[in-house]
Amino acid sequence: MVADVRGGGASFGSRTDPNPPVEILDAYDITEWIARQDWCSGKIGMYGISYGGSAQFTAAAGKPPHLLAVFPEMAMFDIYPFCYSGGIFRKQTMQKWSQSTNGLDRNLSRQVAPVDGDRQGQWLKAAIQEHSGNPNIFKESLAQPFRDGYMQVSKGQHYITHSPCSHLEQINQSGVGIYLRAGWWDMYPRDMLIWYVNLKTPRKIVIGPWNHYSSEGFSRGAEMRRWYDYWLKGIDNGIMKEPPIRYYTLSAPKGKQWRTSYTWPPKSSVYQKYYFHAGPSGSVRSVNDGLLNRKNPAVTEGDDSYIVDYTTTSGTATRWLFVKPNYPDMQGNDRKGLTYTTAPLENAIEVTGHPVVHLWITSSEDDGDFFAYLEEVDKYGVSQYISEGMLRASHRKLHPAPFNNLGLPYHRSFQEDIEKLPSDPVELVFDLLPISKVFIAGNRIRITITCADKDNAHTPMVIPAPTVRLYRNASVPSHVQLPIAQTQDH
Repeated sequence: MVADVRGGGASFGSRTDPNPPVEILDAYDITEWIARQDWCSGKIGMYGISYGGSAQFTAAAGKPPHLLAVFPEMAMFDIYPFCYSGGIFRKQTMQKWSQSTNGLDRNLSRQVAPVDGDRQGQWLKAAIQEHSGNPNIFKESLAQPFRDGYMQVSKGQHYITHSPCSHLEQINQSGVGIYLRAGWWDMYPRDMLIWYVNLKTPRKIVIGPWNHYSSEGFSRGAEMRRWYDYWLKGIDNGIMKEPPIRYYTLSAPKGKQWRTSYTWPPKSSVYQKYYFHAGPSGSVRSVNDGLLNRKNPAVTEGDDSYIVDYTTTSGTATRWLFVKPNYPDMQGNDRKGLTYTTAPLENAIEVTGHPVVHLWITSSEDDGDFFAYLEEVDKYGVSQYISEGMLRASHRKLHPAPFNNLGLPYHRSFQEDIEKLPSDPVELVFDLLPISKVFIAGNRIRITITCADKDNAHTPMVIPAPTVRLYRNASVPSHVQLPIAQTQDH
């Protein structure tokens, strides 16, 4: 069965925001109504992608007695970093999301079916009229750049109280079996892994080489059936006896791409520091063409100067834009930034987990945005996008996370946490999106640093462009920590 949410589709009412808590009660009522029908066994499961994934967590939070199993795919954990990654507004993402929801609310595609008996569509017309009270997601999020900000439309601290993760305690009390599906090229691989480690209900996760809507090479329907056979029919098919984590390693040898683990990150992954050094690497004509290796920087090493280039971009078909990602050869972007590249790898290296960047910087301005890209460079110089992370310098203050954050840096981004840049070097610490990837022998690993991504994030332009310095000596050693797998066959 499919139900239109309150304020959406053919349903009456309006929505205060994308995740209104009233949907917990609505999901409870709908689930229990289904359970009372004479054609229902009383054992109910749910599935869905994106908002349909988040809606399953919402439903589980209400603890309806007859909801036994869910299969959320590509679902959000925390709404603030979706709107403001590292404090940087995802303008294009929010515009597209807002336009899409507005179109659905107003039935611009004319695809909403009227309810039975509404032959003339009058009830549908009246319902859509009530949707006019729904908020503009773009305007609401743009107006509130801090996690603890008050939103008038939801009458509270929306990012804190209306995020899917704000219902974590109730979800864990539900006992619902939860099977998560995530994708390395989706916008939510980090969210889904954070969900996994914070859930205390019976759970599993599969992570594949997928974007927001793809599932190539995975028998999605068959796996759902196994899940529901166990939870809804009581068939002991062994699904809960398998390792709970199954993940795909990109560029691994054929037949060895799929791996399993009982922990995340896998115990085989150990952080190793790769430091930024002076070049040249001879692999790219970037602003500095620096080196990346495990050698500790010397006391006498210096810094790299960079005039911010606001034309830098990771492309117009990225994981953030609800399309199939199609990243360009990143060397075009690399030439406009600071790059740090290894020598050709003597042996293959597997990175599985969450890379973390440590940047020591100063700027001629008192704030700035910093983007870090992890890339693989082949023998022809073509640079492939692998992962990314970003942080606005004024949001750099670290706090303990209010949930299991896998030990990754957590930027609370309350208004009181905002700190302008001083004249002395400061450290920016932020994680890149998780990945499992074999960097092939003979290829290179590259970290590229820029201060804008014009097609995917909103960075205020300053004229003249600021000058940034990135430091790389023994006392202020800029570097990346890579989670290197120690035991897998490459």
